[in-house]
Amino acid sequence: MKKVARLLAEKLLKISALKLQPANPFVWASGWNSPIYTDNRRTLSYPEMRSFIKLELSHLIMENFPEVDAVAGVATGAIAQGALVADELNLPYVYVRSTPKDHGLENLIEGDLRPGQKVVVVEDLVSTGKSSLKAVEAIRNAGCEVVGMVALFTYGFPVAEANFAEANVRLLTLSDYNAMLEVALETEYITEDDIETLHNWRTDPANWVPER
Repeated sequence: MKKVARLLAEKLLKISALKLQPANPFVWASGWNSPIYTDNRRTLSYPEMRSFIKLELSHLIMENFPEVDAVAGVATGAIAQGALVADELNLPYVYVRSTPKDHGLENLIEGDLRPGQKVVVVEDLVSTGKSSLKAVEAIRNAGCEVVGMVALFTYGFPVAEANFAEANVRLLTLSDYNAMLEVALETEYITEDDIETLHNWRTDPANWVPER
């Protein structure tokens, strides 16, 4: 699994789906300062990478959650990845909106999800886990069992680990922050001087202040 984690991290850095700027941080929508920005939607534009992710997520699901009956993607970032995985596994597919549709049937879950089904949730990125776990709650409220969640990448925030533990959701990811740092350092995307900054940010991202 470590080999896959490093390989995916290398691919994400290469296409700028992961960007590291310790000296010139980004500002997230949450208002957090961050030396990293992730946009896994970019992977959809690269057929070989799209296929790699689809197959690796599918393998991860079948190895760990063979009882799965249906796949659910989390809007909007994981809608496409979830659909690709469901197609590969020949399973029913739905996706979960962040909020109910404001017209028509006012659906929160799009697709035909049936009570009693065992569902694996597909996510593209896990930060604090709040939006991911809102999708889990919606699926559970629909009378289904969430047997686990798989994702492309996680920052590995302590708050996310606590949130998933509290929600009793097993999370498995293809790659993570530590694998990304290893690859970025080896490929000279970052320097040794950047490592401490990147580790400090991950420890307390909400209160991290970049050095000027």
